[in-house]
Amino acid sequence: MKVLVIEDEARTAEYLQKGLTESGFVVDVAKTGTDGLHFAEEMQYDVILLDVMLPGTDGWSVLKSIRKRGNTPVLFLTARDEVSDRVKGFDLGADDYLVKPFAFAELLARIRRCLRQSIGRDAEHLAIADLDIDVLGRRVFRGGVRVELTAQEFALLHLLARRCGEVLSRPSIASHVWDVNFDTDTNVVDVAIRRLRAKIDDPFETKLIYTVRGMGYVLDPQRGQ
Repeated sequence: MKVLVIEDEARTAEYLQKGLTESGFVVDVAKTGTDGLHFAEEMQYDVILLDVMLPGTDGWSVLKSIRKRGNTPVLFLTARDEVSDRVKGFDLGADDYLVKPFAFAELLARIRRCLRQSIGRDAEHLAIADLDIDVLGRRVFRGGVRVELTAQEFALLHLLARRCGEVLSRPSIASHVWDVNFDTDTNVVDVAIRRLRAKIDDPFETKLIYTVRGMGYVLDPQRGQ
């Protein structure tokens, strides 16, 4: 899942990026309201963390613009702790409001809550054949057996499962999982797929992840039938 952090204080932005990345999120950081709004308009995010006091366009204005184009969950993360500020944030369409300083565990819980409300209860689990993915809990089971994945492996599997039956190119996978554009001769996606298969497919009779020569990869239980 992809998070946009709009935060001008360098240490806070670095702390958020490190913590969220370690928690399995793909993170973009914008240091001005103007840049943040540009990111939000050009790319899709699962949740946006937004400061109020920003250079350029302030957080209130950023949220107004975001709400004109969609319903991406927005969580205000700010030092402004007056009741009037909270009320204004919610009135403008914020999904949550957390005051600095904050506990990172609470921030993660609030992000999960925003995601839960956004994606709906039905999307909290993905079930494909005997594969079960607990999206918010970040747990994976195959045939009832828990499969331990790294954050990167989970992100890769989640992408393939959400797009079940759709062949995804290597550049598409790279941009979603690593948030970068790899050269066509880079084998990092192939290596990641191989490691994921070793955990998801190799111990089981029914295979789920397939290579489509010249195109990319697909998760599709029907291909093995």
